[in-house]
Amino acid sequence: MNNPHNIYIHVPFCISKCNYCAFFSSAIAPDWESYAKGICSEIDFWANKLGCISVPTVFFGGGTPSLMPISVFESIIKHLHSKFDLSQCTEITLESNPGTLTNEKLADFVSGGVTRLSVGIQSFDDDELKFLGRRHDAKTALSLLESAQKFDIRLSGDFIYGLPGHNVKNIISLCDKINKIGLKHASLYELTIEQNTPFGRMNLDMPSNDEMADMYLAIADNLQIPRYEVSNYAFPGYECRHNQNIWDGDAYIGLGNGAKGRIFMKNSWFEQSGGDIQYSALSDSERATERIITGLRTTRGVTLDNTVKNLVDIDFVNAHNDLVNIKNNRLITTDSGILVLDDLLTNLIR
Repeated sequence: MNNPHNIYIHVPFCISKCNYCAFFSSAIAPDWESYAKGICSEIDFWANKLGCISVPTVFFGGGTPSLMPISVFESIIKHLHSKFDLSQCTEITLESNPGTLTNEKLADFVSGGVTRLSVGIQSFDDDELKFLGRRHDAKTALSLLESAQKFDIRLSGDFIYGLPGHNVKNIISLCDKINKIGLKHASLYELTIEQNTPFGRMNLDMPSNDEMADMYLAIADNLQIPRYEVSNYAFPGYECRHNQNIWDGDAYIGLGNGAKGRIFMKNSWFEQSGGDIQYSALSDSERATERIITGLRTTRGVTLDNTVKNLVDIDFVNAHNDLVNIKNNRLITTDSGILVLDDLLTNLIR
């Protein structure tokens, strides 16, 4: 029996592309029947390779997965059940955007197995939403959150900060609104300007690194939800289990164009991409490096097994306990270390 594998399913379709988006997605009207057949074909491929593996979590990401017809979602879930063991599956996440889910459609997704809804809110300010290229307004976002809170599912909201002109006051206002709504999980991402996006072609006057750091610290001071990863905050028990598994270094399959995975079979790790199903071997040091990078983004850190120990400069750790330290055989970044994580990793990994 092969190791359990989490499953990520990419749904690369949106109503329109946002000004900051560099993800693999398209605003062209999808052929949902062909999409479902393609995903099911990939499921068949990995079932033949790995057997009837246990699946701890399933994550539908995008794009905008909430655009899926419920029949497409149900056909994919049914096929997963027919090929893999989902009896121990603790989470099925659906990413969504306001304006794409009616109460009836949300109820259908929940009946079909969704246990966690992640909503791309981004901002509660209508002018900021227009600037970002979002298709919804704040009222629509609040309406979806209110509807979702009536279901027996876990709920998360995504937000973007660090827009041109943003400062600590904007962060405090955002945190106050999140606290008032009563979200148990929130993701707050710093706006990153990527090439080949509308923002990448603009000469935007972005906040300085120091201003960004002040805003990041303001989240910790004002958001009532504790941080468990660089950009993710949750009360105990409301963390995204899928992401936690991936950050911890567990195996996962990426299904669909644009999806990535890390497959473990025959005692070896493979880097995998969906759609055309390509995979290539990873060395132990390459995989350990990935685990260090993702693990140190979390408050749990990374387990100091032999492959990790071989890459970590322990002398650097001992000399910089203000940035990183060891607790219960796990390497953990301090609050100060998180602020300089990229530089820290450069010095830490040999």
